[in-house]
Amino acid sequence: MSILNYKEAVTYLEETPRFTTKHSLEYIKECLHRLGNPQEAFRVIHVAGTNGKGSVCAYLASVFRAGGYRCGLFTSPHLIRMNERFQIDGEPADDELFLQAFEKVKEMIDELVAEGNHHPNFFETIFLMGMWMFQRACVPYVILETGLGGKIDATNVIERPLACAITSISLDHVQVLGDTVEIIAAEKAGIIKPGVPIIYDANHPETARVIEEQARSTGAPACPVRKEQFTIQKITSQGIDFILNEKENEADVFSIPFIARYQVMNAALALRTLEALKGQVEFTDEQVRKGIAGTRWQGRMETILPGIVVDGAHNEDGVASFLETAADFREIYRIVLLFSAVDDKDYPDMIRRICQELKPAAVVTATLQTQRGVDAQVLAEEFRKGGCSQVLAEDSVKKAFEKACSLRGDGLLFCVGSLYLVGEVKSLRE
Repeated sequence: MSILNYKEAVTYLEETPRFTTKHSLEYIKECLHRLGNPQEAFRVIHVAGTNGKGSVCAYLASVFRAGGYRCGLFTSPHLIRMNERFQIDGEPADDELFLQAFEKVKEMIDELVAEGNHHPNFFETIFLMGMWMFQRACVPYVILETGLGGKIDATNVIERPLACAITSISLDHVQVLGDTVEIIAAEKAGIIKPGVPIIYDANHPETARVIEEQARSTGAPACPVRKEQFTIQKITSQGIDFILNEKENEADVFSIPFIARYQVMNAALALRTLEALKGQVEFTDEQVRKGIAGTRWQGRMETILPGIVVDGAHNEDGVASFLETAADFREIYRIVLLFSAVDDKDYPDMIRRICQELKPAAVVTATLQTQRGVDAQVLAEEFRKGGCSQVLAEDSVKKAFEKACSLRGDGLLFCVGSLYLVGEVKSLRE
């Protein structure tokens, strides 16, 4: 199959199976070898976790840019265009570079397949593309987010990162990773490398214990981060100010442009990771504060218009974090909800918790474009069963968003339930 343009390349990638059995790291290393080992051209910070890993990556990349360092950022998923997964100096890779990387990687894959090897899965393919792009762009640093898990994730071929970080861990993708948080933590902890600092969310003893044991057995310096290590000073509809508790100077107040309390933990993980880099990469205090304050991260408690917030809460921890954030505003604002979900998530439980803890003034449900989208009428019935009185269902996100905006008045509209919803809402503004 000859690929001639960007659209054809994206179609080819989207048709590549996403959740096939992962190939071994040796297979990925062989692929990289055939590409000229592009991953050896830059230094990496490797980030894993269930929730928050993309945000931690975004904070780190923003500080690197504020410090004057060129930096690549590899994350997933994308919300609107696949290029979003590969950022270079804060901007998605352009279509030309994307297509060049695709052609190079596809040429290598065709050779593998011709020799009787299996085709890489979707994530493995885009990871290979990302490594080639970052080498081509000549960035000296790359912030690298794992795809799924850690131990056998394609990204774990990086043998000597500058630092590793693990964010909060909860039950998600249990069919693949395991059905207890301890098992999942062991998978995430697989990114820990000998002698490489590991910075991790230590708020939950059962997962922290697994990470600490892996760090000890591996010989990696461990840096736990807990909520008592920082204090939130102020929360407004524009963001949050906080301090690290060992800092006493007012100049050490950090500001983040997000309204969710959980983003303070993500920022603290990023700050501790930056501290672990001292002696290898240097930043002034002002550069760090500027980078943290200037962080932009799509779809995670992101204010897209005044009074309109999108959040990709799509699992148990994500919904809990959303509810924590909404609680800070429900006494001040009328809360309207736009909700969608995909069928492999426990959406009845998500809706039950929202109804019990938030009690939104009005709810509009929408059917997503993806085949995995749950019918809006099914979602609406769940909200009615949960006790919500004003519930409307629309057969498209466009209609649902328009209806929700009309119901918002001078209150707050939260668009939650799936990153697919976030992508569709944000695409309406393009």
